[in-house]
Amino acid sequence: MTIKVIVADDQEIVRTGLAMILGAQPDIEVVGQAADGREAVELARRLRPDVCLFDIRMPELDGIEATRRLAGPGVEDPLAVVVITTFDLDEYVYAALRAGALGFLLKNAGADMLSQAVHAAAAGDALIAPSVTARLLATFAAAGPAAPPPQPVDPLTDREEQILAAVARGRTNNEIAGEFYITLSTVKSHITSLMTKLGARNRVEIAMWAYETGRKYDTATGP
Repeated sequence: MTIKVIVADDQEIVRTGLAMILGAQPDIEVVGQAADGREAVELARRLRPDVCLFDIRMPELDGIEATRRLAGPGVEDPLAVVVITTFDLDEYVYAALRAGALGFLLKNAGADMLSQAVHAAAAGDALIAPSVTARLLATFAAAGPAAPPPQPVDPLTDREEQILAAVARGRTNNEIAGEFYITLSTVKSHITSLMTKLGARNRVEIAMWAYETGRKYDTATGP
């Protein structure tokens, strides 16, 4: 299956470079490019790509607002968005994830990480630059959420708490399967159950809920 991607960045050389990197992958096709956020939203709504790759700082409409319009709360059929930026600023990352982004990368992340993020987003997973994941979530959770986090509709099982911890530490489905000696399909079932119980739309929101409810996780050793 070919993953269709649109790339939006106001710098032509960056936009072209990203498109070339992705286009070199055998299963990724760049189907459109945009120079500003408004054009990106229009292009995405028209082409319905599998993944949108957006810069944060763009004219007309920034990447965060563009993400919100395509993937934010209330969007009936949200698109998968990965945000990429030069700036390692927590406020940007948090705002992008709150707007519905499934991934956050720095422009110096490299071709492999870029490809991984696109593949993860296309599969409904999330990939956030490792340098920001735990620091970001812990920092903003300490400041407190805008509103009290919702309580799960049903209590979490012990296994779900373990999976929750792994997701909050940024583990992939494959890593979780290996850690707990369970199948990939079982991991996916637990993730689906967590999303249902927590009212989360993706694993990023699962991780945010974990931190906002005061759960503390060590990125190396676990909870």
